[in-house]
Amino acid sequence: MRRKIHHPAVRESLHLFLLRMFWSFCVLCGKPLYYITSFLFVIIPFLFLTITIPRFFRAVTSSLFPLISSIKTYVVYKGTHLGIFVSVVLMIMGITLYSFILRDLPSPRELITRKQIVTTKIYDRNGEVLYKIYKDENRTLVPLSSIPLPLKQATLAIEDKDFYRHNGFSFAGIARAIRANIERKKIQGGSTITQQLVKNTLLTPEKTLRRKMREIVLSMMVEATLNKDEILEMYFNEVSYGGSVYGAEEASRRYFNKSVRELTLAESAYLAGLPQAPTAYSPFGPTPEYGFMRQHQVLQRMVEDRYITEEQAQYAREEKITFQPDLNNIKAPHFVMYVRDLLAKEYGEEVVAQGGLEVVTSLDYSIQSLAQQSIEKELQRLQRLNVSNAAALVTNPQTGEILAMVGSKDYFDVKHDGQVNVTIRPRQPGSSIKPLTYATAFERGMTPASMIEDAPITYKMIGSPPYSPRNYDGNYHGKVTIRTALANSYNIPAVKTLATVGVSTVVQQGRKMGITTWGDEEASRFGLSLTLGGGEILMTDMATLYGTFPNEGITVPLSPIISVKNYKGETLYANPCIHQTTPCHGTRTLDPRVSYQITDILSDTIARAPAFGMNSVLTIPKQQVAVKTGTTNSLRDNWTFGYISNRVIGAWVGNNDNTPMSHIASGITGASPIWNAIMRGLLDEHEPHRFASPSGLLKLRTCAVTGTLSCKACPLQKDEYFIPGTEPKQACTDEMFIPKDDQQNGEKRDGILEGVRTP
Repeated sequence: MRRKIHHPAVRESLHLFLLRMFWSFCVLCGKPLYYITSFLFVIIPFLFLTITIPRFFRAVTSSLFPLISSIKTYVVYKGTHLGIFVSVVLMIMGITLYSFILRDLPSPRELITRKQIVTTKIYDRNGEVLYKIYKDENRTLVPLSSIPLPLKQATLAIEDKDFYRHNGFSFAGIARAIRANIERKKIQGGSTITQQLVKNTLLTPEKTLRRKMREIVLSMMVEATLNKDEILEMYFNEVSYGGSVYGAEEASRRYFNKSVRELTLAESAYLAGLPQAPTAYSPFGPTPEYGFMRQHQVLQRMVEDRYITEEQAQYAREEKITFQPDLNNIKAPHFVMYVRDLLAKEYGEEVVAQGGLEVVTSLDYSIQSLAQQSIEKELQRLQRLNVSNAAALVTNPQTGEILAMVGSKDYFDVKHDGQVNVTIRPRQPGSSIKPLTYATAFERGMTPASMIEDAPITYKMIGSPPYSPRNYDGNYHGKVTIRTALANSYNIPAVKTLATVGVSTVVQQGRKMGITTWGDEEASRFGLSLTLGGGEILMTDMATLYGTFPNEGITVPLSPIISVKNYKGETLYANPCIHQTTPCHGTRTLDPRVSYQITDILSDTIARAPAFGMNSVLTIPKQQVAVKTGTTNSLRDNWTFGYISNRVIGAWVGNNDNTPMSHIASGITGASPIWNAIMRGLLDEHEPHRFASPSGLLKLRTCAVTGTLSCKACPLQKDEYFIPGTEPKQACTDEMFIPKDDQQNGEKRDGILEGVRTP
């Protein structure tokens, strides 16, 4: 009597033995695997259906009565044809299976004999090498016995908890991935550790059904060729932990300056979380906090799988991890990591780290060096004012190219979060957002000559405390034109203008012009304080927004990459906007005449003289430049954004920990000198810059005191630009400027006006 095998370990061993025997034979056969497949899927079913079934019916029915014999004849006839039909179908399935999955399938032995990984290089626009992403050929291979138990458990918990129970792939993981892909409408993997090893070493990283099926088949072959510990050992020596760091030993020395054998539970959990997205989770990337969030997720999984207790996990969460400073030879590191993250999202981590990409970026390293030097020089002057950090961004508004990106003072200063890229971090913009408010107002009929009363006002809104805006100088300036209000950055006129056009209208306009951090709730969340910088923005978004003005109303998104090629020289991406002298691939978001009105105000030295003087750092002699400053009320952020026709420059000073600065006088210290130094370095004193005005504008002489057309007695006259139909219809009168007492005494106007000068 045959005895059944009850013990699960024995059944699993027998199943694994048979599977290994079969796949080993397939590996030895190579291409004849097609014939084996044909035999299994075609010959056996054909013989079974066309021979066995008829003989079975013939034997059974020979002793039965004639009626059954007739039925037998019919069934045998149909059965024979059914067998032929099924055999043809299975034959087609076999051929399809071979052509679609098995043809040219790599051998598991190529895990050892595969070709060398090619280095990815990132260049600036002039061929300067900024960074090399490569696999370190001198890495230290370690046996599985050298991998500490916490790292093994952490990796299995977060990557493949059923690793020792499956045969290369997990039905549950695939089911979860399919469900997630359907619900989220995006591709998501359900890969085991074996599949990850196969995908990263033997197959291309393309996200297709064919590649996934080949991955599963190869994983089964690898499982039949190697045992579990061999596979896990190879994984720990091959997996990428970010940049040029491959393998657990290399990663441990790179991040913690110790051998992998010495890792603590907290360090093991951190390291185990990196392979899924090394760029995002890296302690030296733009979002280091994500790495600790991932570490906490790994520890929670370890608790759920009963590798550790909740007390051990909590102790590991509280353990302070000290990272080895980043000593990589890298230029423009904030920009490089910004580009690397974009590449990883487009092509995948494996392609970026191992695919031999040749990436030419828009960065100009000479401008990058100028920005870095300007920041270092200004921060030395600001140490006594509790200012520890600064950032700068230079773009070409016509093409969206990023020419310089300094995200922090020192990228390698890990102690003070130097790796944080302020140019892509949300922060309050202060008054630098006001041009958006006034541009929106100009689109709706207001003009630079429109008059606004700069006087105390209180807004009472349901569900909110009364709001009473104040000017930064604590004074009120009476009736002023929008030109004067914007040039001198008065707060009350800006709030009144926002109240007139509507907060939601300005939010929508800001989103059109490039602001990505404002949602529909921004209008209710910040209310009228939005125009004073209440809503957080990114410096990159502000560069896009300000680029709309010199582009005559066309918003061009930022594009930091010129071209991407693979190691074969095949072009994967080419930026079509390079060398353009007109806005490229943009969207019209403003009337070009409105854009020029804003530019004309921001470049008006005389208009901003009451607040900043005639010779501040916002003025560059003989050059026409547009500029706007901004400082938050809390003194946590100080900004300057300015532009010429083909360059936008943004500068920021503050502290990464968000502590207030002691004192910053906007336009005198802080961001403005950094902006001034960079702008001077880009301008040619022999060819002074001037903005060109678009067609369709009326140039009229106005009175800045009344906002009307000018009259002889007006003490402050100004040439103003109007969109036809918005110009003033009346002029001031000389009597407006004669004091009432003088009018009653009958004194002559000529005596009153004598000595009055107009600019």
